Amino acid sequence: MPKVSTKGNSMPSSPIRKLVPFAEIAKKQGRKIYHLNIGQPDIETPEIMLNAIKNADIKVLEYSHSAGIESYREKLAGYYATFNINIDKNDIIITTGGSEAISIAMMTCFNQGDEIIIPEPFYANYNGFSAAADVKIVPVKSYIETGFALPPISEFEKLITSKTKGIMICNPGNPTGYLYSREELESLKELVIKYDLFLLSDEVYREFCYDGKEYVSVMHLKGVDNNVILLDSISKRYSACGARIGALISKNKEVMATAMKFAQARLSPPTFGQIGAEAALKTPKEYFDKVQKEYVERRDFVIEALNKMDGVFCPKPSGAFYCIARLPIDNADKFCQWLLESFVYEGQTVMLAPATGFYSTPGAGINEVRLAYVLNKEALKMAMICLDQALKVYPGKTN
Repeated sequence: MPKVSTKGNSMPSSPIRKLVPFAEIAKKQGRKIYHLNIGQPDIETPEIMLNAIKNADIKVLEYSHSAGIESYREKLAGYYATFNINIDKNDIIITTGGSEAISIAMMTCFNQGDEIIIPEPFYANYNGFSAAADVKIVPVKSYIETGFALPPISEFEKLITSKTKGIMICNPGNPTGYLYSREELESLKELVIKYDLFLLSDEVYREFCYDGKEYVSVMHLKGVDNNVILLDSISKRYSACGARIGALISKNKEVMATAMKFAQARLSPPTFGQIGAEAALKTPKEYFDKVQKEYVERRDFVIEALNKMDGVFCPKPSGAFYCIARLPIDNADKFCQWLLESFVYEGQTVMLAPATGFYSTPGAGINEVRLAYVLNKEALKMAMICLDQALKVYPGKTN
């Protein structure tokens, strides 16, 4: 029998979805599961976006331009201008979700064996994208005690070798919810200038910054236009994960011309998704105000509930809709599986993501879990009760 590729064998499975079979069994057994394991919001997609798709006057569903529909890119540049990000349509390539933007960026910027430094914990699928592009992730560890603040620049500098080609961040962060300050980004700017590195920034959660804290984009940094690549998606902005529309943005003309070759090879991004995304740009401010207020209330409830539990510590995030909590448990992977296989409280249980899947360093995050507060407050209340009860009876509980 023919063997699959070495690359295929080395491609990591999703740590967020690996518990799905256990959840399916639990559901068949009649248990209600509160899904805090994945960033799928329950917020309704803007009506203006859905109506544009429903009412599209299309006789032939054609390919779009490989860079994306021109009118959408023009209007999208206007959207970024509201955040003081000054670009034009030629600086934008529309992608099939943020995932493709990251994949194309890695294939565009890095050679086989090149290294990219990423603060950990980081979005688990960065591992998959880097494996597919034959790029090596070099993690620099951030710590729960500091709320996952950017590690000192000296820690980055220790990791730079002749193979280092870039640094990647997520801001606001998934899985931590951490929001980088202007000072932290300025320090990264000096580093990429010093070593002539690419700076990739995944900024899909910019709409979700809390407590009056400032969203600072890498596109705001002066003097690094040719180093910076912005990666984006509409999935969380409009609660439209299934639309599969993202964007790769850079003022580096060589990067964009090279990325365009990859974009042409996959022909075009989804037409219906682009139609919806273009219409969604007219979403009223009230929608975002309401959504942000809802997430702040959810965050405040979840963080308070977690820190009231015996032996639990969870820093308060300033962005996105995730948090990482340290639990009094022996092993997060075992605990999350046990919740689905063996635990039940009044016919219910909770599904979490083991934080181990968000670290590259072996053994890191062993007693941490990521929670996505994407459910309504009543569901979150029951989920927190379930987790509290579970921690009281878990066989692998630690002091």
